[in-house]
Parts: sequence; structure tokens; C-alpha cells
Amino acid sequence: MRTLKVLSGIFTIFIFLGFAGCAEPAAEHNSLTRAEQNEGWILMFDGETSQGWRGYNRTGFPDGWVVEDGTLYCTGSGGDVIYDQKFLNFHLKIDWRISEGGNSGIFILGQEVEGRPIWQTAPEIQLLDNEAHPNVNPDQFAPALYDLIPPSVQNTRPAGEWNTVEVILENGHLTIRQNGADAVHAHMDTPEFREMVEESKFPEEIFGKLIPGFIGVQDHGDEVWFRNIKILEL
Repeated sequence: MRTLKVLSGIFTIFIFLGFAGCAEPAAEHNSLTRAEQNEGWILMFDGETSQGWRGYNRTGFPDGWVVEDGTLYCTGSGGDVIYDQKFLNFHLKIDWRISEGGNSGIFILGQEVEGRPIWQTAPEIQLLDNEAHPNVNPDQFAPALYDLIPPSVQNTRPAGEWNTVEVILENGHLTIRQNGADAVHAHMDTPEFREMVEESKFPEEIFGKLIPGFIGVQDHGDEVWFRNIKILEL
């Protein structure tokens, strides 16, 4: 009887290991898992080239941004860059890492308007070394909807460490999620949201309109790194 129990235990272990071996391995950086491929995710950055990216209101990829060690790296100059395709309803995932004291952002729904910077058209998910900026307004901490809605959680990792942000926009409902926790919820197609914009520094007539727009990342004069940039159209 004891021998049977031992054999049964060994068999159970083999079964467990067999199932574990069938699990899909985590994706390498700047790649899609098989499940993501089946769901229709788009890889926006391949980790090796700047393909798909260009300067805001420019045709080419600007100096000051480089592809380095599998990251899209802003050296602190070069201007904002955008992915050259417009999106409206989407689920965006992006890893970011900021330099000490650094400041940057992720733009959504951006429109190219001659003579206007992208921040005047595009809501921004704030990226910041929160520890180095203790006196900023609550709606200026990462991962706030910059200058509009503060994050409900504070889980931003220190400068030099990676964070993962997800931005989900569907039929005007915006969710910003960081490191697995929901941080911001907003309904962008409501009178309350438009009133908030009217009372801000953003031009009400074009800012955050629910029309297809560009996704971009900000050059705020500080070093910042991005990787694993991917999107699913909803």
C-alpha cells in the first residue's frame, strides 16, 4: 500500500509538471505572446528600430531619440515623437523608466496642428519621478491624467526602475492602470469632463476630442526610456 501511495505521488508530480510545461512562457521584451497575437495586438516598437515612429509635425525620426538596449530612449532633446497611426478605442500597454528628477508623458488622441504643440490637443498620462517632486499638485503625479485628474493610487516605482502603464479608452471611458492597479477613471464624453477642460489651460475646442488621434511620448528635457509598447484596437 505504501508503495502505491509513493507511486501515486510521483505520478501526480509528473502530471503537475506536464501542465506547467504547457503554460505559455512570458513574452520576451518587445514581442507579443501567442495569446496577444491571436487577440490582435499590434507591436508598436520592435526594440531594434524606430520603425513606425516620427517626430510630431515632422516626417522623420528626430535626433535626440535613439533605440538603445531594446528601449526607445529620449536623451533629453529632440521633441515629442508619435506613432504614425491614429487610434480611438484601444488598450495600450507601455513600460517606462524615468531618470532621477525626470518628467515625461504619454499622449493619446493627439492631433497634428501646425503651430501648436501636441499637449494642446492630446490628454497626457503623466510620467514623473514622484519622489523628487513632492510639492507638485496631486494631478501632476504619475500616473495622473495630467493637470486634470490625480491618480487614486501611488505605486510609481523610484527613478531608474520600470513601471508598466495601461491606457484603456473605449467609447469615451478612460482607464489608466499602473503596475496592475487602476489609478484613474474618466468619462471623456460627459459635460463634466468638458467643463474640467474648459477650466484648465488646455484649448477646449480641440483638446481630447473623441476622434482618432496619435499616441505619442514626450520629450520634456529629461532622460526617459520606453519598451514593450503594444496596442489592441477595441
